[in-house]
Amino acid sequence: MIYFAQAQYLLLLLLVPVFLIVYGVVQYGRTRRIRKFGEETLVKQLMPSYSKTKGWVGMILFSLAFMFFSIGLARPQIGAKLKEHQSKGAEVMIALDVSNSMLAQDYSPDRLQRAKLAISRLVDKLNGDRIGLVLFAGTSFVQLPITTDYVSAKMFLGNISTESVPVQGTAIGDAINTCIKSFSAQSENSRAIIVITDGENHEDNPVEAAKTAASMGISVYTIGVGSAQGQPIPMKGGLLKDSQGNIVVTKLDEATLKEVAKAGNGAYVHAGNNEFGLNPVIDNIRKLNDEEFNSIVFEEYDEQYMYFFAIALGLLVLQMLVGERKILRHIFDK
Repeated sequence: MIYFAQAQYLLLLLLVPVFLIVYGVVQYGRTRRIRKFGEETLVKQLMPSYSKTKGWVGMILFSLAFMFFSIGLARPQIGAKLKEHQSKGAEVMIALDVSNSMLAQDYSPDRLQRAKLAISRLVDKLNGDRIGLVLFAGTSFVQLPITTDYVSAKMFLGNISTESVPVQGTAIGDAINTCIKSFSAQSENSRAIIVITDGENHEDNPVEAAKTAASMGISVYTIGVGSAQGQPIPMKGGLLKDSQGNIVVTKLDEATLKEVAKAGNGAYVHAGNNEFGLNPVIDNIRKLNDEEFNSIVFEEYDEQYMYFFAIALGLLVLQMLVGERKILRHIFDK
């Protein structure tokens, strides 16, 4: 995986086509001026140093050198150094609802984006705890296996949308069961599941799934997203409608979520616009007995910038050998 420590310098790459366009325009004007003196073949005999091809080769070499130099400034790094990391904390699986109802805009900008932001902020506060992510709609799957690699966790978050799960619906029970199977064999007493959803379950029995988790020592917490009044669901081309043409309004089902949390020996929290509800849940989870975990993570990144600088220097030397020593001077010729 390539990572740029100072990605803002990649904007310099936008200057490369500008160099080529300006050089091409200037060369065109220069050629027209030379033709005023006579036939181009005669001018070439009188000016043996004049060469269109040599000029373009030099300019292309300069542009390539500038491109590699810009990439080098951005400090490309490769996560190639693996290290065994020992941590102490809890294991937390987050089940995130990605059904269409999460597009409702009773949160800014919508329920799903607000939930992703809250999870991202939660990851920033973790220290030693292991986190995993399950996405669900009509079915569920593991998006991020349990890990302490918080950088990867935030990367996975960025790719989540309502299209992540092709089957629509809200199978909360299936999501809880998927979370149960995702915990590591190292954990026994410090496991918890956080379900983030609007609670409109249409597929299975989430209460029974929560009871199963509780019987295995896993606490189930629920965070309700939405409002009792409900909101329409914006889709491409307008609001979502049912088969009879009526606008679908998605409402928060707090009763179901409270029942699930009770069956899972956890707690229910209604997500607010300012305080989403993850922080108090994590505070409760940290009261559990911490356990020690061994995991393999990318501890360091190998710097690669020196290779790009070396290539850039080599291209500049090659450009000088070609003979077009003052490309920039040609650009500003009259």
